[in-house]
Amino acid sequence: MPLFQISKDNLTAVAQSNFLEERALQRLIEGNLEVVFACRLVASEFSTGAQHGGRIDTLGLSEDGNPVIIEYKKVESSELINQSLYYLSWIGDHRGDFERAVQRALGNTVEVDWSEVRVICIAPGFKKYDLHAVQVMGANIELWTYRLFTNSCVYFEEVQQRSYVGPGTVPVSGKNPVMVAAGKKGAITRATALHIFEEHLAGKSEQIRNLALAIQEYIQKLDPAIEEAAQQQYVAYRTSQNIACVEIQKQKILLFLKLDPKVIAGPKDISRDVTKIGHFGTGNLEITLRSAADLEAAKPFITKAYQAVGA
Repeated sequence: MPLFQISKDNLTAVAQSNFLEERALQRLIEGNLEVVFACRLVASEFSTGAQHGGRIDTLGLSEDGNPVIIEYKKVESSELINQSLYYLSWIGDHRGDFERAVQRALGNTVEVDWSEVRVICIAPGFKKYDLHAVQVMGANIELWTYRLFTNSCVYFEEVQQRSYVGPGTVPVSGKNPVMVAAGKKGAITRATALHIFEEHLAGKSEQIRNLALAIQEYIQKLDPAIEEAAQQQYVAYRTSQNIACVEIQKQKILLFLKLDPKVIAGPKDISRDVTKIGHFGTGNLEITLRSAADLEAAKPFITKAYQAVGA
């Protein structure tokens, strides 16, 4: 479906365009990393050294403190996935190099969370074989397409979320060995390092467990593209960036939404501004949930947070 420009009561189709060079796409993303992917820029054109002979387009640090690798193409190309898998394998063996780059760019106090590495591939499109290859290998890769329009609008869409098929998966014969090795390594890392939602329910009362499950159900029903990412201290729900973070405690659940509390105050008596208060996860509007009634009061604000991140 084309994009239409509204002029009074008339619709006019907006023609598509493309970047003159990949570097223009890269500069646009790097200049707006926080807006598009909620990441901080660590390095551009990062050299992997003489031995590996590679250069990572963009290195970043996610809002959850995870390493981020971004690769770009202005045309469809399976090479993009090959490169990304290669760099995914490289960064797992060169954590020290990445952490030093983070310290140079963001300061010595910034800590890196290695529970997962986020890999983002951006191109105008991907072949069905590329989508299938990423699914089969279980590699920790997101495939994003973009559309540039002549009215200076750009649209990004995730067409392949990160997937996991287990460390015992048998690769299809004839695959690129670099892709197979990196995919297997990524799968093993996810199986052994990532936290899961159920861990946060352990030891909690039935009331709190049911409330947490109700929150999970409501958020995930907003959009099938919303991904659940359980961290050590909280569970994040995100598309290109976090929408909400949920901290499940014994007597209550803290919900942190990416809304400005000075503009949107949240439900009365159970909300507060934590912009200047340390807390786990991201989002400056805190809502304390103890009952189903509290969740009902919070639902409109969860929806606002979803809409606010440009979902």
